[in-house]
Amino acid sequence: MPPRQFFQTISNSDDGVPGKRRLIAALVAVPGFMPAFAHAQLSGAAAQAERLDDAWSLRLAPQLGDTPNAPGQRPATFVLGDSTTGTSGTDAAVKGAAELRQGTNIVKGDALHYDEDTDMADAYGNVTVVQNGTTFAGPEGHLKVEANEGFMSTPKYHFSATGGSGSAERADLLDSERSVLTNGTYTACQCASDPAWYIKGTEFDFDTGADEGVAHNSVLFFQGMPIFASPWISFPLSGDRRSGLLPPTFSVSSTNGYEISLPYYFNIAPNRDLTFTPELISKRGVFLQGNYRYLSANYSGSITGTFLPDDAITKTNRYALFIQHNQNFGNGFGGYIYYNKVSDNTYPEDLASPANQFLNGTQMLYQQEAGLTYNNGPWSVLGRWQHWQTLAPSQAPYGREPELNVKYAKYNVDGFDYGAEADYSRFSITTADATEGERVVFNPYLSYSLTGPGYFVTPKVQWHFASYNLSNIGSDPTFGSPAGTPKSFTESIPTFSFDTGLVFDRSVHLFGTDYIQTLEPRLYYVYTPYRNQEFAPLFDTAEADFGLAEIFTPNTFVGDDRIADANRITAALTTRFIDAASGDERARFVIAQQYYFRDQQVTLTQDQTTTGAAHSDLIAGMSLKIGGGFASETAFQYNADANQLTKASVGFGYSPGPSRVLNVAYRYTRENSSTLDNQPINQILISAQWPFSHRVYAVGRFNYDLNGHKIVDGLLGMQYDADCWALGVGIQRYANGINSTGGNNSATRFLAQLTLKGLSNVDNGLVAAFRAGVPGYTQLPGQPPAPSRFTDYQ
Repeated sequence: MPPRQFFQTISNSDDGVPGKRRLIAALVAVPGFMPAFAHAQLSGAAAQAERLDDAWSLRLAPQLGDTPNAPGQRPATFVLGDSTTGTSGTDAAVKGAAELRQGTNIVKGDALHYDEDTDMADAYGNVTVVQNGTTFAGPEGHLKVEANEGFMSTPKYHFSATGGSGSAERADLLDSERSVLTNGTYTACQCASDPAWYIKGTEFDFDTGADEGVAHNSVLFFQGMPIFASPWISFPLSGDRRSGLLPPTFSVSSTNGYEISLPYYFNIAPNRDLTFTPELISKRGVFLQGNYRYLSANYSGSITGTFLPDDAITKTNRYALFIQHNQNFGNGFGGYIYYNKVSDNTYPEDLASPANQFLNGTQMLYQQEAGLTYNNGPWSVLGRWQHWQTLAPSQAPYGREPELNVKYAKYNVDGFDYGAEADYSRFSITTADATEGERVVFNPYLSYSLTGPGYFVTPKVQWHFASYNLSNIGSDPTFGSPAGTPKSFTESIPTFSFDTGLVFDRSVHLFGTDYIQTLEPRLYYVYTPYRNQEFAPLFDTAEADFGLAEIFTPNTFVGDDRIADANRITAALTTRFIDAASGDERARFVIAQQYYFRDQQVTLTQDQTTTGAAHSDLIAGMSLKIGGGFASETAFQYNADANQLTKASVGFGYSPGPSRVLNVAYRYTRENSSTLDNQPINQILISAQWPFSHRVYAVGRFNYDLNGHKIVDGLLGMQYDADCWALGVGIQRYANGINSTGGNNSATRFLAQLTLKGLSNVDNGLVAAFRAGVPGYTQLPGQPPAPSRFTDYQ
């Protein structure tokens, strides 16, 4: 075949050579053609071919890109084909591989007629029309090329930029972005035929610029079966946010029965949206939920409200309101509001999201707080009002009504770190006959660090000043005060600490790999004189946990109402193995213990007694990160005097790749006053996500109580991931409040979720439960990104 070439004029013959295939390119005379043609070229460095190697190597052509025409300039029009007839500057008729190109518009067919005066192109036989990346194919097409206006009969269409496709009886092209299809179908499945899901409707309105499709009198089919019908459906063409109905969700629970919801999504603006979800709960009634979200450069937040009128079980109206707002006023000033309220004590176990209960247990405290903040250099200021809604049988905490907290901190000023914290709080509580009042705290500190190759020394002195002015002295066993407590008193308690350590390292070769092994001994000494603090109420103070993080802190309490007297030293030894090539820490081993020179006398309450022990429990920890996705975290707390294990936590994780994770953990805590019903915690937890095949994934979690011989919480599910849809099912058992005898309630629910990729992706709680229950869970891949419109360049 001879090479095609441009032909500058329109000829009335085919050169008298029958059967000879040649291309006649007719450049139709258009005003301003030459400027438009020049404007379409790249300029500057982008127009220069890039050399790959030497002078004889190939070169990269300038990158293909869109360059719009200058205002008032009409794009050039090209007509190509095997043979052509017509009049120059008027019209052209082309037969055989006919093409018309004008800017980004392309018309192809077996035969084509173009009228320059009307800018009308009529194509017949295997017609393809391409408009700004959208392709229509059919037996014939009629198009005003520059206006992108026309129609086609029985077309098939494809949106190259979004991946959507379908067919119709007729397509009316309104402009470069909008089209109307009559009696057609639509799917986002990336397949040539037999899509897994599609929408069939009497009319489709497409707007690629707004990324929106609207189907009228439509039915949604999945695997050939109708699953949803609506007189009007709005959906995004690319799977992005778009106002409209979302797929219904379905679940079954032991407390509520069948739950069916049909969410509607309002895409108000790119930074604001609203989801309204009516839900039918078979045992209770119609449950309404709305969630409004907003975001800007200076503020963000969300408002969620729920309402269940005339609950069929409780015979009451039930509701919840959750408000979260964060504000940046500029120049270091900010503010926030957190307001959470529910209608009654059993709302969380009856109507709250089980996914949250699965992770955190039933919520019994609801924060109601507003505050102003200021941060600038060493200064940090917080002013807030805090209140709590407390649900029975939980005990109410103290609220701060109000609090003003000021912190100042400077670091490494000629080796010195210094600062102070000042706090004023007025504490109130809903518990009757409880102590309430005001507290002023001032805590300054000063430290100096000496560091060098392989060592550090940090002495530190700090002071605790506290002044109490009590408005009420209660006699409640938990929140009251001992007899004889004065209404006003002060405290002044100094603390001195000395922290020092060494770091040694050496090169070792283990299991065929070079490592740097460190040996890091550390000593931490604390001295705090005894001060009687029995009159100070417990506004915000509790026992601190005993672990590797807390063992190097001066106070065994958290909060400002108790400062533990101390004369003790903590000794610890750490060794680490660091990959010499990558610098990645592969293993760490730690052992630590406290030694007491004097028994601690300060306790939370008067009825507590001191142990009289010469040393604390021994703490040992280990972390490993081995190749192949294996990791382990282990910690033990051992009481050598009683020869018994106090706490233990052993965990293993294995994740060789995406969507492949196996976690095994064991937790043990010997019974004490802080454990539930003074019973030991003795549990084994197994969670996993693992593929059965290329498309089938199993997900599971089991938390088993070895003492009670029961499942504390559990989850078993399966997911199937197809090319353009995914199906997930799961059964979940979760904690659901506390019954009248003080025991734990449990509930069970079944969830099923069908996701049609490219149409919507709404989670009814199944994926949230998988993510909360299985550390390292990977959500299944979504729809692959749509190709560029240049991928199938015509």
